[in-house]
Amino acid sequence: MHAADRPAWVAMRHALWPEESVQAHGLETGVIIKGSDAWGFAAEEAGKLVGFAEVSIRKAANGCESQPIPFLEGIWVEPEWRRRGIGKLLIIYIEAFLKAQGFRELGSDSLIENQGSHDAHRAWGFSETERVIYFHKSL
Repeated sequence: MHAADRPAWVAMRHALWPEESVQAHGLETGVIIKGSDAWGFAAEEAGKLVGFAEVSIRKAANGCESQPIPFLEGIWVEPEWRRRGIGKLLIIYIEAFLKAQGFRELGSDSLIENQGSHDAHRAWGFSETERVIYFHKSL
């Protein structure tokens, strides 16, 4: 992704993560563009962005052996472009990019109830490593 992609990228991020404000997504895309430990990848069709994926570097990730680990933070395709292999093409591109950087693994996660995401991850070649439920306690 580049600065010129930000408006479409922000809109797609907001569709994927609507709990965050459009302004917050705008700030985050700026951080990703300027940083060196996260990347945004775009899927384009007929001159229009129709999907995106984001990868960041984490210190560690559940089920992964190497450290640090690139982690698929999110992937999203416009509804009318789904089921056409765009997500898989994004993953293929990301894998090649990460291999060229010297990485051996790609981590990811999904909400436990998001069966569609589980199915997509399996279709992209991911294997499930464990299931986790997070807890919170205010102090």
